[in-house]
Amino acid sequence: MARIGVITFPGSLDERDAQRAIRLAGAEPVALWHGDHDLQGVDALVLPGGFSYGDYLRCGAISALSPIMTEVVTAANAGLPVLGICNGFQMLVEAHLLPGGLIRNDHGMFIRRDQALTVENTDTAWTNEFAQGDEIVIPLKNGEGGYIADAATLERLEGEGRVVFRYKGVNPNGSANDIAGVTNERGNVVGLMPHPEHAVEPGFGPNTRERMRSGVDGLRFFTSALQALQAV
Repeated sequence: MARIGVITFPGSLDERDAQRAIRLAGAEPVALWHGDHDLQGVDALVLPGGFSYGDYLRCGAISALSPIMTEVVTAANAGLPVLGICNGFQMLVEAHLLPGGLIRNDHGMFIRRDQALTVENTDTAWTNEFAQGDEIVIPLKNGEGGYIADAATLERLEGEGRVVFRYKGVNPNGSANDIAGVTNERGNVVGLMPHPEHAVEPGFGPNTRERMRSGVDGLRFFTSALQALQAV
């Protein structure tokens, strides 16, 4: 059975949800601690959402300097699948594993909504079970979710197909080019602001046309990782 690590930082609050999503996908979740230098031989990693270190300085900036991030950067550069969700996405850009940055929402308020996304890239370790152009609905909750990058970086991301998800219907935070998630060149590291771990189990996900709280689009993130690991 594949083992997927979930790192807890001071102020993380979605690590248990990520662990449950991993379990529902058919893998073994492994709890990891930010102060350690040991990834315990896991096959993939999730950096969960929350408010690490109270979001002081910049969101994710302090966590990006945590001891375990030395191992995360090394493993990611060697090809280990890594998913950064919300605060985890912020950590990945602060650790320079993904380009760009995240700033305060353009309307200045915290936002919480079920958000429609368009799947733009299915060639990553975390999206291979989607089809390009799929519309999915994933819960979103952030105050600093506006994705930014300079013009050259945006042009490169678009030209190389490294935009993984785009906001559909409404841009909830002013992100450049409606970008909701991006990947690195290799496709093993993905970061996004919405929370797929909150859409993995009937009765607890977003509403669908069929019934309330039945959306499970987020589960395919985690089963995609298992598919990618099996293909290695």
